[in-house]
Order: sequence, then C-alpha cells, then structure tokens
Amino acid sequence: MAGKPDKETQKRLKAEKRAASKQRRAQIWQAFQMQRKQDKLLLPLMIGSVVGAAVVAFLIGLIFGLQWIFLVFGVAIGVMIAISIFGRRVQRTVYAQADGQPGAAGWALDQLRGQWRVTQGVAGTTHLDAVHRVVGRPGVVLVAEGAPHRVKSLLAQEKKRTARVVGQTPIYDVVVGNEEGQVPLKGLQRHMMKLPRNISAAEMDSLDARLAALGNRAAALPKGPMPQGAKMRSVQRTVRRR
Repeated sequence: MAGKPDKETQKRLKAEKRAASKQRRAQIWQAFQMQRKQDKLLLPLMIGSVVGAAVVAFLIGLIFGLQWIFLVFGVAIGVMIAISIFGRRVQRTVYAQADGQPGAAGWALDQLRGQWRVTQGVAGTTHLDAVHRVVGRPGVVLVAEGAPHRVKSLLAQEKKRTARVVGQTPIYDVVVGNEEGQVPLKGLQRHMMKLPRNISAAEMDSLDARLAALGNRAAALPKGPMPQGAKMRSVQRTVRRR
C-alpha cells in the first residue's frame, strides 16, 4: 500500500486545490459580469428571489414564533433560487449566441449528461453541414445541422450506412434548426432526454464499438460553434468525445 503523502506533497495539493477554486470563482464572477451587462433583468430577478423567499419564510415563522430562524432558511433558499436563475439565463444566452453557427449542434451534444457516446462529424460537407452520431439508451441518434436541402440527403445516406451495422436497433434522426419539423438548438438536449430507452448499457458499449469501425466521412468541421467570419482553413476536424 502506498504511504500517506508527505507534508510537502500535502502542501502542494492544497495549494493546487486553492488555485483551482480561485480560478472557478473568477470564471463565475466574469460570467456574472458579462451576463449582467447584457441582461438587465438578471439582478432584479436574483435580488427579488432572495428578498421574496426571505419575506415568505419570515411570515410563516411568525405563525410559530420562530420568525428569525425561518428567516435564515428563507435567505438560504432565496440564494439557491438566485443561483439557479443565474445559471439558466447564462445558458439561454450561450445557446442564443451559438444558434445558427456551424458546429453548434455538436457542441450542444457534448453538454449532454448521462450515458451518451457522442461522435461528432461522422458525415459532412465542405459547406460545414454535418451529421453527428450519438449512441445512448434509445439506440442510435443521428443529429444533422446545416442547410436543410443538403443535410436531408446527407442524413439519409448516413442512416442507411448505420443501419447495415446496427441491425434492429432503433435509429432516430434529428435536424437542428428553427424551421417546421426541426429541433431548436436550445431544445436539443431536452429532445434527446425524452427519447425512449430501448437498449441496455452493455448493448450501448457493443454498439458504439461496432459503429466506430465505420469511421468518418466528414470534411473539416468545427469542434464547437464557429465564430462568425472564421476562415475555412482554420477549422479543424472534430475528434471523438472522450
């Protein structure tokens, strides 16, 4: 068995932990400042949630003669609500900025929580249209982004190619966009989570291994939402999500 870390190692680990914590706080503060400047309702909503929860808790506490104790709990609950509001509004802003940019759907898929195997850019064009493959409990989900008249045929080709490997496993196809029949970028994760569970975790691993042998047929695709004005030659091929 390995011995306990010596004092120097413990000191170094604590310093690294403090530095990481400080960096996270700095990032959160920076995100808050940026969001506050462009979202005029952020502060009123956050402050209102704290004050509102505190007032409600205080009034309930009056009934039992424990208003000050209830006030503390009310403030704590209000702070949690304020943090939730902040997170949701930041997320909404990020998705609004990414919407319509090449690579945005692939980036959104990488934010999925849970047992998902995401392979970005399994098919694509030089116009940065792309099809991403996701293996999960529902089966296989092919997610396309780009010009509708191009991704339709691209998606059909990839679905046919995938069907040769997966057999009877369900294959779902999704086109990300804001037109009729498409799934908006901000609703992509929710759409994925609502799909039925058809296969087990073990089947997922086996399926993902078989599909990996297909390889990618994509042109150079962005790894995330590509900034407007970026040059094609600067866009690098996406790699499989680890």
